[in-house]
Amino acid sequence: MTEATNAAAKKQRPGKPAGAQPGTLVDAEIDELPAPEPTRLGSRRQLAYLGLCLVLIGLNLRTVFSSFSAVLPEVSSQAALPGWAVVVLTTVPVTLLGVFAPLAPVLARRFGAERVLLGAMAVLTAGLLLRPAGISLPGAETGGAAGQAAGHLPALLAGTAACGAAIALCNVLLPGLVKRDFPHRLGLMGGLYTTAICASAALGAGFTYPVYAATGEWTLALWFWALPAAVVLFLFLPVAVRQPRIKHQAVRDGVNVWRSPVAWQVTIFMVLQAMMSFSVFAWLAPILRERGVGGATAGLIVSASIVLQMLGSLFAPALAARFRDQRAINAVVALMTGSGFALSIFGPLDLVWVWAGLLGLGQGSLTAVALTMIMLRTRDGHTAAHLSGMMQGVGYGLGSTGTLMVGQLHQVTGSFTAAGVLFLVVGLLAAVFGYHAGRNRYVG
Repeated sequence: MTEATNAAAKKQRPGKPAGAQPGTLVDAEIDELPAPEPTRLGSRRQLAYLGLCLVLIGLNLRTVFSSFSAVLPEVSSQAALPGWAVVVLTTVPVTLLGVFAPLAPVLARRFGAERVLLGAMAVLTAGLLLRPAGISLPGAETGGAAGQAAGHLPALLAGTAACGAAIALCNVLLPGLVKRDFPHRLGLMGGLYTTAICASAALGAGFTYPVYAATGEWTLALWFWALPAAVVLFLFLPVAVRQPRIKHQAVRDGVNVWRSPVAWQVTIFMVLQAMMSFSVFAWLAPILRERGVGGATAGLIVSASIVLQMLGSLFAPALAARFRDQRAINAVVALMTGSGFALSIFGPLDLVWVWAGLLGLGQGSLTAVALTMIMLRTRDGHTAAHLSGMMQGVGYGLGSTGTLMVGQLHQVTGSFTAAGVLFLVVGLLAAVFGYHAGRNRYVG
């Protein structure tokens, strides 16, 4: 990296960086000694190349969720998946986001954040390749329903689990790299990074079914998403391998967030928003298709809803930071999300675009303000990093129960109506905990 960029990076202090969206760029490695340095590069052109790689990594972090749901009816019928397998396949990747999140800083201390990111992209690519693969097992060659399920289910489970673990590592480490390497462009890079993640979900929802319609094979529709992941893997390879390996030690600093009532209120707020957010990725397309919407149109509606999430995520953090407390905005966006999801399930179908739009604006704003609480409820970067780790571990781990409950309610009742009631309740609870988390208090 150039001397000017290194100097700018060293001047960057933890806390509330000007120009960045609060809470979206928390450095998970802030407790390490020696302090992690910016990625070593030789020129501004290489710095721009690194920025492109980081944004492209973000562009691959949600296609796993939305692409599977876009062709879920086809996968379920053609691969003859049992009901429990569908529930597991929509729940496991979200659960693993919480399980593997704490391992990211540990691996980064030993191998370096860049190498861990490279390894995560390799695992993600492998998982996307494995997920649709058919594995020859006893009974699979019979051609019956049981044989088809036996042939595809192991690969679907293993590939989905690998993708969830890889995305967990990227979720934790990528914001810190963006923050360290682009201290002079935090607003720009923070916006590009967060927009890329939302765009990845929209792309997966919007393009998977058309690929299926063009090829007639759900396996090809899912394999398609391994291509952009593999491209990013090879683009990022020369940057990551040239970084020196420096072992770091973890030095505990900041307050104990696990004993803070404020931290728990913020974390439960995160849990409830994650329950709704990942249920949108996993179930909104199947919900619309069960209501009679065509596969391509359902994918387009979900994609448009996610695009509106981008608008919410861009404006909500700045709006929240303007107020002394965030009680009102937290409660409003939580109610918007819960009601938008419920109306998408049992509201008039003629207004489904309106319900999806309400859901998208609410969900994008809700996710953004939940993350914004990390910075607004802490006084220093160390405490912010600990609160972020707590929110990701607990938030994603328990947030996966949303997709689990939707699947089980559908199995028991045969419809998604009960799930609509569930999300009215979840939205109301999110409003209550968001109201408490929004009070002008600090962790510790």
